[in-house]
Amino acid sequence: MTFLPDLSVLAAFTLAIAVLTITPGPDMTLFMGKTLTQGRKAGAAAVLGATSGIVVHSLFAALGISALLATSATAFAVLKYVGATYLIYLAVQAVRKGSALTLETAKIKQESMSRIWLQGLTINLLNPKIVLFFVTFLPQFISATDPHAPGKLLFLGFFFILLATPVCLLMVYFASQFAGFMKGSPRAMKAFDWTFAGVMGAFALKLLAARAASS
Repeated sequence: MTFLPDLSVLAAFTLAIAVLTITPGPDMTLFMGKTLTQGRKAGAAAVLGATSGIVVHSLFAALGISALLATSATAFAVLKYVGATYLIYLAVQAVRKGSALTLETAKIKQESMSRIWLQGLTINLLNPKIVLFFVTFLPQFISATDPHAPGKLLFLGFFFILLATPVCLLMVYFASQFAGFMKGSPRAMKAFDWTFAGVMGAFALKLLAARAASS
């Protein structure tokens, strides 16, 4: 199956997914907030909306990066350098500013599940950080000369969804306990931040080292 990456690549990608999923961000703030104010069904709708956004980003990243591969190896190399820079920036920001999980717990007017789903979708589609992340993060898991790059990029995008969505739904199910733990454990939050920074920094260095070895 040509769309399957090597096991070592898949293992590294799985580690990255695990860290990203449990690190607070706009998506987590949305689905945890909806759960605490409107119930688990609302939280699940927000997760599914965010997941739909990831599907769109995966498709665009696979098609766009693949087109770039076919057009210009130099442009793809530039993308990789930009990607490494962006990952280092994320690592530094995580250490300097830390994660934020600000949740409203007061009950609000009930919204329809379709409206909440749309909010989750919108947060993903209109968030430039998520766009940049997919465009700069996924390329490091494929080779610039791989003829099966489109299939592998799509596989990685959907593999992200396969692993991250159940974890997010578990967070929704245990929202009260999880939110209490996150807000009441500064050391845990700091550990998340440093782990995130370490993983992003390691992948950035991996990108730069691989490019230096091939030049």
